[in-house]
Amino acid sequence: MVIYSIKDLEKLSGVKAHTLRIWEKRYGIICPKRTKTNIRYYLDEDLKKVLNIAFLNKKGYKISKIAALKASDIQRKVAEYSDMNISFDDQLDALTLCILELNESKFSKILDKNINQKGFQETMVQVIYPLLDKLSMMWMSGSIKSVHEHFVSNIVRRKTVTAIEDLKDAKAEAPSFLIYLPESENHELSLLYLHFLLKAEGMRVINLGINLPIDDVLDGCKISQPDYVFVIINESLSGSQLDEYLHYLDAGLNESMLLLSGIQAVNPNVKIPENAQVFNGTEAVVKFVKQLTNNDIRAIN
Repeated sequence: MVIYSIKDLEKLSGVKAHTLRIWEKRYGIICPKRTKTNIRYYLDEDLKKVLNIAFLNKKGYKISKIAALKASDIQRKVAEYSDMNISFDDQLDALTLCILELNESKFSKILDKNINQKGFQETMVQVIYPLLDKLSMMWMSGSIKSVHEHFVSNIVRRKTVTAIEDLKDAKAEAPSFLIYLPESENHELSLLYLHFLLKAEGMRVINLGINLPIDDVLDGCKISQPDYVFVIINESLSGSQLDEYLHYLDAGLNESMLLLSGIQAVNPNVKIPENAQVFNGTEAVVKFVKQLTNNDIRAIN
């Protein structure tokens, strides 16, 4: 059982602790439990209730009127906003509620609306990444469980795969990228989004997937002879082990250029091979690829 202090509720809902106490005393909206030593604490249902109430309050509903509603009426009113234009902060609140309730239909509806209006890339930047940042904070506080993380990852993965498939195939003469995650790297969403960005810019992409042994990478390079090999390294390798890995990989690439990103790759202490380039974030990747389309291949410093 996850329990929260009033400060936890403040961080996760955006509602000040002072305001939460007023809601409690004046309207009886939330009723904290108490430990044997009389310390207040709150449960998952309290967090969900506060998120719902805060959401409606932001939409102009007075707390006194919300307090008079049944729980089912509050949920119904919140659900109605899935079909309406809502602000950035409201979307994050609504998506967070969907995650806590494992409400796939509503979660997908909000994402699809953003994708249709803004396109997939802008939805990733403006909605999904901020949401994942918020979930990281909730994970550290114990507000979400592994099942919530799998829930989000599965939906976003499906949306990304669909976005990739909807793009036109690259021309035969376009630069080719072999992309992968090394052994013990399982964050597939970052690889899929890289796939989308490259294909969206007209590049040919060979996606070898996640958790890939280095010898399989080199076999893939011999077969496909890509112009670029792109690897994302966040957790699996570091220090001298990473240096050895990059040296071995670079030595087997022949004419392919090595491209790197990820938390470990951007470490200034890493010995980057001469025939390699490091990218600190997706914006740098997009800039590089756009220059390729302008025939400025390998000209970025």
